[in-house]
Amino acid sequence: MAALILQVDGLTVSFDGFKAVDGLDFYVEQDELRCVIGPNGAGKTTLLDMICGKTKPSSGTIKFRNLELSEMIEYQITRAGVGRKFQNPSVYEDLTVFENLEISYPKKRNVFGSLFFRRTDEIAGRIETQAEQIFLRDQLRTKAGLLSHGQKQWLEIGMLLMQEPELLLLDEPVAGMSPRERELTAELLNKITAGRSLVVIEHDMTFVRMIARKVTVLHQGKLLAEGTMDEVQADERVIETYLGH
Repeated sequence: MAALILQVDGLTVSFDGFKAVDGLDFYVEQDELRCVIGPNGAGKTTLLDMICGKTKPSSGTIKFRNLELSEMIEYQITRAGVGRKFQNPSVYEDLTVFENLEISYPKKRNVFGSLFFRRTDEIAGRIETQAEQIFLRDQLRTKAGLLSHGQKQWLEIGMLLMQEPELLLLDEPVAGMSPRERELTAELLNKITAGRSLVVIEHDMTFVRMIARKVTVLHQGKLLAEGTMDEVQADERVIETYLGH
């Protein structure tokens, strides 16, 4: 078994008495691409919210490497190496693709970094390499607001990759994309898992099959099933509660 990068034990969070996540155990290995699926209200996004510090758990632990994330706040978790992409792309629409990637460079992400930041050939080269990886090499001088929805999704992933996270959390990354964009996104995610771990929430089962190595199924805040895509698709509990006959 590979080393664990993320270890969630007994995780619970309640909102006005309703348990959105209920005693969940969830483990992700280093360099693993994990898909999390389940019906609406299963606790998928809430799980990511707790890992990244947006929501504090009522009980349980969240270990990233040797850090207890539940005791940290969002920016500390980001600096520790956890990146989060939300459902809707969040990019600086008045800035170019190049500028969006540049502003995400770690040494420019605070006041002192911005004051003393100097663009070197090395940094420019890294930005161009990143743009190539996210299929935006020819759009470097294009303002982000002019990109398609799918291209904005790729740009936000690129902005996160500029920070070199060890764990990347993606919430429905192909929502609103064309079939070709979904294929390219699958290619991208399969590439970037080398050297980092990814947790991907997705409802598009065709896309999940393109990328899934292991799938976790949540239902009512609890673990319903876990295994390969074939295994979870054949599980009667998953068919009954989520996939349908």
